[in-house]
Amino acid sequence: MLVLSRKDGEWIQIGDDIRVLVKGARVSLAIDAPREITIARGELLERERGLRKETRRVME
Repeated sequence: MLVLSRKDGEWIQIGDDIRVLVKGARVSLAIDAPREITIARGELLERERGLRKETRRVME
């Protein structure tokens, strides 16, 4: 089981097509999912996308 705390405006991605956005106060989420389902914090996905863009720019 994965337990995450999220604040207003933060989000998590579950698999490829589910995004959970927190609106309001801080919440704790407990997620029980099969290992093959990817669950990621939004800020990590955004950082990864930024790194990919930067790498592509440098490689050009």
